Amino acid sequence: MNANFTAGAGGITLREALTLDPDAFSSTILAPRDGTLFGRAEEAGLDVVRLERMGSGRRVSPSSELAAVRELMGHLRAGRFDVVHTHGGKSGVLGRLAARRLGVRAIVHTLHGFPFHEFHSPLTRTALCTIERRLGRITDYFVTDGTFVASEAIRLKIAPPDRIRALISSIDMVPPVTSARRREARRLLGLPEEAQVVGTVARLAEQKSPHDMVEAFAALTRPNTFMVWVGGGELRRKTEQLIHAKGLGDRFLLLGERNDVAQLLPGFDVFALSSRWEGLPCSVLEAMTCGVPVVASAVNSVPEIVIAGRTGIVTRPKDPQSLARGLAYMLDHPHDAARMAAAAREQIAEQFQPDRMGEELRDIYETALRLAAKRRTNGQ
Repeated sequence: MNANFTAGAGGITLREALTLDPDAFSSTILAPRDGTLFGRAEEAGLDVVRLERMGSGRRVSPSSELAAVRELMGHLRAGRFDVVHTHGGKSGVLGRLAARRLGVRAIVHTLHGFPFHEFHSPLTRTALCTIERRLGRITDYFVTDGTFVASEAIRLKIAPPDRIRALISSIDMVPPVTSARRREARRLLGLPEEAQVVGTVARLAEQKSPHDMVEAFAALTRPNTFMVWVGGGELRRKTEQLIHAKGLGDRFLLLGERNDVAQLLPGFDVFALSSRWEGLPCSVLEAMTCGVPVVASAVNSVPEIVIAGRTGIVTRPKDPQSLARGLAYMLDHPHDAARMAAAAREQIAEQFQPDRMGEELRDIYETALRLAAKRRTNGQ
């Protein structure tokens, strides 16, 4: 179950369902109807449920969320599921509440980072952390997409140490950059081959901090450098306004949602991520498999894959000048950038393999069912 069945966490949900042994578990994906991955899921033979009441945004409305819980309970009751596995913030709250009320045998939740971060006010951060701790009491097993997130969940008393695992998710392997693929990507982007191009694939949302990216790109002051942002979202209009205010209208391109990301990546000289919080971003992993050097903000589990100076450059979150400095280094030192890109691609090839994820996920579900049965026996 996911509240954003699109790239990123939605892609992880889809790949997890596809890697499960169908002889051991049958999978059904429940997500808001505006998700972009339903077609791929159905083509792969998965059962899907398009939710009408659950919104994909972060806004909370008590009446809307109550309607979403009722809708979820109806689908969960009809499906008679043994395990409910939720991903992300909103679906993690509503899905776990609905599953608990119905008495589903086991509840598993994946933490893709946390719904709170250092830039929240202390009151907001404390409130959101408290909610996560209470939800942890009805969660039989936790999964994270990085060891840092797992350790933080334990430290913050969100998850107990014996009921959490960092799961290495598989990714869609992207072919490496070649001269021909780079030329084709530049053609698709409508950009000259000799230009320098910084690119990203992310939602135009608070989490991804597009305003920080605009500020960082403006600080580069390079007339032959272009910025390409692939992805849509609720901050598009505000981002456009800042782009034009900075005089970047002809060099900062907002492409919106695209289904040809793998074909566009070779056109980037540097992949950039300005997020203020993350789990383990799939977009960064895909850029690495393509052989594109990465500059990313050092949040949550990002430094586990973007190892400073070895597989990429990490920068301070919510610090456009820090991001601009990292981008400038990569653009000005192509040989060093190529070294880091090669090391990153080698690391990804070793760590992120689909067969491992399928085996681990099966073990997680079986463990969750066992722990849940013990909990019920003990009257908890």
